[in-house]
Amino acid sequence: MSNDFYTFDAEVRTELGTGASRRLRRADKVPAILYGAGKDAVSLTLDHNKVNQAQDHEGFYTHILTLNIGGESVEAILKDIHRHPFKPKITHLDFQRVDPNSKIHTNVPIHFIGDEEVSKKGATAVHQLTEIEITCLPKALPEFIEVSVADLVPGDSLHLSEIKLPAGVVSVELAKGADHDQAVVTVNANKAAPAEDSEEASDSDAE
Repeated sequence: MSNDFYTFDAEVRTELGTGASRRLRRADKVPAILYGAGKDAVSLTLDHNKVNQAQDHEGFYTHILTLNIGGESVEAILKDIHRHPFKPKITHLDFQRVDPNSKIHTNVPIHFIGDEEVSKKGATAVHQLTEIEITCLPKALPEFIEVSVADLVPGDSLHLSEIKLPAGVVSVELAKGADHDQAVVTVNANKAAPAEDSEEASDSDAE
């Protein structure tokens, strides 16, 4: 994905309030707020179509984004996105400024690979977690964490402590202590078909 995909033009928003936000949305604009890094919060507007396209891509939620605001480029991460309850509309965005020297706290999705190998063993990989809460410096932020389950067999499980994180990335839960070593994935044997089904099949064959 090119860097342009993660770059958004934004304008400082001076008109605030519900009425002003409603007018922006009718004009295909999205109201937003930018905060953090020890600076004052700034109200912004972004193009709805650009954001709407970006929201379908996982990287939008984990990548360092660039906001072009009045000739200044500001790096930020998306902290929250508000959607209309039944219309395909984004109603508000929350961005947090990124300080290259300060750790950020966010959730990163898990990409599981090898589920089909588990299925061949007559089992199912049950994903207990779909994302991992982490802290790291912005330059170390991964878009996702890859977890392979291909070698697991029924009865196996993987915990947070067994997941290899990129250099500089720390699990928030593990940092709290061993009692927070959550299961990430467990492998359960598939249930056998009921005996009566097998008997009925045998009777049918005999006929």
